[in-house]
Amino acid sequence: MTDRKLAFMQGARDISPILAGVMPFGLLCGAVGVSAGMPEWATSMMSVIVFAGASQLAAIQLMGEHASIAVVIFTGLIINARFFMYSASIGPHFKGVPPLQKAGLAYLLTDGGYAVSMAHFLSKESSTANRVWYYLGTNVVIWVGYVASTVFGAYIGAVIPPEWRLDFAIPLTFTAVVMPVIIDRPMVLAALVSGGVAVAAASLPYNLGLMVGAVSGMVVGYLAERRLAGA
Repeated sequence: MTDRKLAFMQGARDISPILAGVMPFGLLCGAVGVSAGMPEWATSMMSVIVFAGASQLAAIQLMGEHASIAVVIFTGLIINARFFMYSASIGPHFKGVPPLQKAGLAYLLTDGGYAVSMAHFLSKESSTANRVWYYLGTNVVIWVGYVASTVFGAYIGAVIPPEWRLDFAIPLTFTAVVMPVIIDRPMVLAALVSGGVAVAAASLPYNLGLMVGAVSGMVVGYLAERRLAGA
């Protein structure tokens, strides 16, 4: 097996536990889309085109409330704005990759794939030559699992009892992904500040509390890292 295939398989193996949270999210998106009046095929294609569960759920909810197209699009952009930060962080690890290929990598970028890939890239075992293939291994697995579960949820979502509360796995999964990456003081401060600010600002419209918390955590982490480097 070539080094590329090995890197891809390692990425797929490392991301596989995240599917426990991704697939329930996909089921929810599929079921909610159909319950809001969207055809099964449209709900399924939405996951292929948009490929962003949180913004999909928000968009479906707004469309169900007959919000304007501008509000739906703006809300989706606000929710997905965190991917600008992800891209700025992971981009330097893909130096030399052609722009067209980078566009494909950007399409596949996910929360879990970003966290797992960055943890691997920052580890001693990471090889710069095969980082793209490791990244593809993580995010292609998420793409397949998410889209497949959305299709499944769209067609059988009506029979899933609401008391099952499938969404409980999502925050637990992200917590499990983030905790191993918090390895020094700046990261601890960034995590505490971003989480605290996001909770305090949860009442802001258009889910702006998430963005405010993320930006606050980044600023605090950056300042703490600079202070530590200058000490």
